[in-house]
Amino acid sequence: MPTGSKPHIKKTWKDELHEVIFEADTVKGKSFDIILLIAIVASVIAVCWESLPNLNPGTKKVLYIVEWMFTIFFTIEYIMRLVSVQRPSKYALSFYGIIDLLSIIPTYLSILVVGTNSLLVFRALRLMRLFRIFKMVPFLDQGNIIVSSIRSSIPKLTVFVSFIMIIVCISGAVMYLVEGQVNGEFDSIPRGIYWAIVTITTVGFGDIVPTTALGQFLSAVLMIVGYAVIAVPTGIVSAEIVKGGSDDEPHAYTTQSCRYCSLEGHAPDAIHCKFCGEILNVEDEPTNE
Repeated sequence: MPTGSKPHIKKTWKDELHEVIFEADTVKGKSFDIILLIAIVASVIAVCWESLPNLNPGTKKVLYIVEWMFTIFFTIEYIMRLVSVQRPSKYALSFYGIIDLLSIIPTYLSILVVGTNSLLVFRALRLMRLFRIFKMVPFLDQGNIIVSSIRSSIPKLTVFVSFIMIIVCISGAVMYLVEGQVNGEFDSIPRGIYWAIVTITTVGFGDIVPTTALGQFLSAVLMIVGYAVIAVPTGIVSAEIVKGGSDDEPHAYTTQSCRYCSLEGHAPDAIHCKFCGEILNVEDEPTNE
């Protein structure tokens, strides 16, 4: 065989199944994903519909049957995914693998525990596959920037939250001292701390209200501080996002999924998986000749 030529290796039925189920670059793969997304949306609507009160028994029975039909469909799909990959445990323990499993467990669990079928709304998380189908995978880079920015902000946010907790504790103790004698609502320091948290976060439930002039003055001060509290963490994270966004450039990705580690995000000209090093396309796999 001439040096540098690529031998043609016939794909197995597992490779063909993997291409349809895990990838959206082909017509069959995209069609499968679109059908899957329609089923996911329909199943979530059915679960929400079933939770409505005053449904007649006939409608409930139909929705119950529909729910099991979707569960059986998703169970078969999950098994097909496990069969089509080289390392089923890798897929089963991946993010999408866990989500796919969570989308079918509640129905089977409802046989033993009544009401657990409401957890089927977890299927909505599977709609994240929209990014793959409509070539929106590069948008996930922006999500990674947000995650990395929050991670980088943790030390600063920890200091900020610690400072806020000190203010809340002091404010709660002061309000207990000021209002406790004349206002039965501030009957303990923890109760005062609860009021301080509600006030400083500008939620304002109104279930505990100071009645003395000094208490109302302190409340006004704490409310003003609350606006600054909202701005500080937002500014910290925003600065990290700007820093991360300026360092990263958009990348072009395909929807090709590795048969071994089940991870995506490969460049169009990639031959090997950038995560595990295995060959992505079996037709490019070299032989020993």
